[in-house]
Amino acid sequence: MDKKNYRMICTLTFGDIYGQVIVWLVVIFISLASALALMGASRPIYALATVGLILVLSLPFLLFAFVTTLLNHIELAVVEPAKETNTRTRQVSSQKPATAG
Repeated sequence: MDKKNYRMICTLTFGDIYGQVIVWLVVIFISLASALALMGASRPIYALATVGLILVLSLPFLLFAFVTTLLNHIELAVVEPAKETNTRTRQVSSQKPATAG
């Protein structure tokens, strides 16, 4: 049984996760807007609880999206074993070997 070597290649680019980053920024701005609205209603504890709840509930979905996108862009490629070649190079010389005289 031949032993095969694999090379792991990641093809993920920023364009692949760009939409997820935009959605995350929208979620943050919506939570901050709701916190400011609740701060104006003289309910600061509700404001902090709303921001915390939105961030805590949205974080697992964000991580799931990032991880699945990353895993979809990982490829395993079989690496062919290098053929054994003689690494010695012959030196062609026009000189004659020294002789004892």
